Amino acid sequence: MIDVLLARLPYVGSVVLVAVGLFVLVDDENLVKKVLGLNVFQTGVFLLFVTAAYRTGADPPIVTADGGPYANPLPQVLVLTAIVVGVSVTAVALALTVRIYREYGTLREDVLREELADE
Repeated sequence: MIDVLLARLPYVGSVVLVAVGLFVLVDDENLVKKVLGLNVFQTGVFLLFVTAAYRTGADPPIVTADGGPYANPLPQVLVLTAIVVGVSVTAVALALTVRIYREYGTLREDVLREELADE
């Protein structure tokens, strides 16, 4: 069993990152910690894409005389695009968090819900 887990360590790592990020998103009341949980979740998904696309002994996708296995560049391009989108989402989320803190003086979700219910 240990040998199987060690052989698939990147997959196990991506599942752990996704699980930790999802747990923080669902469980924590602090908005900044939720943004960090979202980043951990995204990192797990990125690791899963890169791990799934990895091929041992693959050549760059340039047509040559030999017909060896080629590496598919599409997953890496998707991950790079997702990283850019993730950074943008993080920046907007943190900007909204700063605005919420200036308006209400707290970042706890339960306190915010109580204040919004009172208004």
